[in-house]
Amino acid sequence: MKKLNEILGTEFPFIQGGMANIATGEFAAACSNAGALGMIATGGWDGDRLRQEIRRAKELTDKPFGVNLMLMSPYADDIARVILEEGVKVVTTGAGNPGKYIPAWKEAGIKVLPVVAAAVLAKRLVRYGVDAIIAEGTESGGHVGEMTTMALVPQVIDAVDVPVVAAGGVADGRQAAAAFALGACGIQVGTCLLASVECPIHDNYKQAILKAKDSDTVVTGRSVGGPVRCLKNKMTREYLELEKRGASLDELEHVTLGGLRRAVLEGDVEHGSVMSGQVAGMLHEIKPVRQIFEELYAGSKSVLSAVCAEWGGEA
Repeated sequence: MKKLNEILGTEFPFIQGGMANIATGEFAAACSNAGALGMIATGGWDGDRLRQEIRRAKELTDKPFGVNLMLMSPYADDIARVILEEGVKVVTTGAGNPGKYIPAWKEAGIKVLPVVAAAVLAKRLVRYGVDAIIAEGTESGGHVGEMTTMALVPQVIDAVDVPVVAAGGVADGRQAAAAFALGACGIQVGTCLLASVECPIHDNYKQAILKAKDSDTVVTGRSVGGPVRCLKNKMTREYLELEKRGASLDELEHVTLGGLRRAVLEGDVEHGSVMSGQVAGMLHEIKPVRQIFEELYAGSKSVLSAVCAEWGGEA
């Protein structure tokens, strides 16, 4: 099985996660220049905004980069068309089935890597001719499924005959090595990149990530079928209390409306949605993205070598 960097033409077998309102064209270019596959996250953008971000990334890098499409977006058709028109090379998708877009993307030579939270969806999507599957565990930040990365990745690998990328809960070489040991061809990372020099989030957001402890994330929205993992704050406490009381969807949405933008752009880490994975408790300093990728890769190789040396002679 090919390694992810061989499939994508990158230096490292890493994908930068598609984080809405964070993964701009500029940040994607920075991650690509640092050796991974940078991704532009479309979030709630329309096609025109995406076109601007793609062209900005092209100005800043000659390395491969891609676009993440959230299929629940009302602009999904428009975004899928812009991806074709702008010559994007890689697409990742989430929150749905990208089947109706895949034939045109494949005809244009675009590599398609859907993000899944269950093996059953992975099996379904492979029939459309996707190039790889990103199996994302519930440890990740933002929209999450229920299965952990440790349980999900090997089951997806057993279910499909295409390469599988592991995502969720990877912030250092030990976790990257574990993902490779499970059979993943590469990894997708997000939370550890929030603590990077180049990440465009407000400094309050970065400091909240650095201060977080291992149990400081919580999942909201399970009662309405839209679970989201973020750091605990006043907004999450209010939301969870409303969920316990059986509040209506309108009441719940009123609490979170514009929350991610408040956190990312305004630095409101008490009333905003500070999306983060469970690995936030492992992050203690702001580093350049290049250093983060180098340490992940070198760390994984060191761990795997040590494990082989320790256990290689055992029956």
